[in-house]
Amino acid sequence: MTQKSDQPHLVWPKNQPQSSTNPTSPTPPVPPRPSRMNALPASIFMSRWLQAPLYVGLIVAQAIYVWQFWLELYILVTNVFLSTKHVSDTELMLVVLGLIDVVMISNLLVMVIVGGWETFISKLGLDAHPDQPEWLSHVNAGVLKVKLATAIIGISSIHLLKTFINAETLDEKTLLWQTIIHMGLVLSAIAIAYTEKITASIAPDASRK
Repeated sequence: MTQKSDQPHLVWPKNQPQSSTNPTSPTPPVPPRPSRMNALPASIFMSRWLQAPLYVGLIVAQAIYVWQFWLELYILVTNVFLSTKHVSDTELMLVVLGLIDVVMISNLLVMVIVGGWETFISKLGLDAHPDQPEWLSHVNAGVLKVKLATAIIGISSIHLLKTFINAETLDEKTLLWQTIIHMGLVLSAIAIAYTEKITASIAPDASRK
């Protein structure tokens, strides 16, 4: 004779599949849906897209600078290798500094276009992109101002160096004012960086309170 088991036999209800997961495991949280904005706040928030044509215009300006770079490079190569006129070291240096100036202005445009779009208009979604710029991962309005001020100082330095190389054709007043303007840009960049440092140090203290 067979003995009946004392343990009760579990019977699943009909038309109900048996779950293979642990019933006690927590369910994943459902992300909250964004609240629906009123017409006026939504219009104000969407007005940021009015800046989009401005950044498109900067892209066109960058294309013009690329054309200007290759035009100056073509003229330099033609004067050095195909022209009978001798190019002095000073003239060559001035042309090369002009090419560097164009590149630095183009870099400034890239920072304004990419960083400004990411900060003020919309996310670019470059977090997993292998070519994402290193500075873009922590960019904000304050960091962008410091980087732009630094780039402007670099461009001003190139112009000042070109002025001193060609100082014999300029008067002293022009040299003096370009030096004063350059120092003013340096002091402005230092003030912007110091203000950003103070703001960054105040933010963690305010979050602890």
